[in-house]
Amino acid sequence: MEKNNTLTGRIFDIRRFSTHDGDGIRTTIFLKGCPLKCVWCQNPEGISSKENLIYFENKCINCELCIKNCSNKSIIQKHNKIFVVKEKCTNEQNKVAIDICPTSALTMDSKNYTLDEVIEIAIKDKPFFKYGGGVTLSGGEPFFQEDFTIELLKHLKNIGINTAIETSLFVSSKYLLEALPYLDIIFADLKVFDNEKHKAFTGVDNEIIKNNIKLILESNKKDCLIIRTPLIPNFTATKENINDISKYISKLYSNVKYELLNYNPLAKAKYNLVDNLDYCFKENPKMYTDEQMKEFYDVAHFAGIKNLILI
Repeated sequence: MEKNNTLTGRIFDIRRFSTHDGDGIRTTIFLKGCPLKCVWCQNPEGISSKENLIYFENKCINCELCIKNCSNKSIIQKHNKIFVVKEKCTNEQNKVAIDICPTSALTMDSKNYTLDEVIEIAIKDKPFFKYGGGVTLSGGEPFFQEDFTIELLKHLKNIGINTAIETSLFVSSKYLLEALPYLDIIFADLKVFDNEKHKAFTGVDNEIIKNNIKLILESNKKDCLIIRTPLIPNFTATKENINDISKYISKLYSNVKYELLNYNPLAKAKYNLVDNLDYCFKENPKMYTDEQMKEFYDVAHFAGIKNLILI
């Protein structure tokens, strides 16, 4: 394989042996940066495209070595707690803090990988992909780093690895068309059908997303697409929203695959690691019950969905 050590991607997690991001056992690669700012974001650490120094309070033993060795006061202590002043952080100072911390309470939230480094990880996991597994690109938004994403997909296909992507589809159709030949599975979110509500909840309108869904459903990749709606109480989880999405996508392709994702209450804990970002709920709701999920399923079926994916 031709070496490619110049193209890099910023990645905040690589989850090996995953069974939740496509068929079979998968290696899921989470790329940093997202053009959306969903108020319920499940991976808030992936929104910013920048590398950030983060602090895990539960690992800290209050040795104060980081403070004593911080030359620019980017690490301080208030009320017996360590605080990272991120606007003062420098790469040099971050390295000092990480190297000196004995418990790894301080670490970067992401790392730059070359294309070759990611492919090497995928090749190591290839023996586990023989029963339908593969590599899934997630985020953030993988297309936020479009050049890296497209090249990685090409290389993975060239070595015979099944590929999937989890995307908002808020991407130029030019890049989407470049990527489609190298994708086996496309998980695409259509969170909110109403454009004004979509803008209010995510920060962007949904016209590009709808156009890209139409593009895929009118292509030879239509059976590779699974449209998802995360069920967020008071935001996306309304019968009106599910009805409107179901009618729209089923008219584009009668056998379209549609998946309703139950609310994930675990996301809230991640917001402790992200500055200047608040979760949409003060009181965290519970997951929907089987009976409540069936009500949403019935709405989708009645609106024309024939191929509803049940988890």
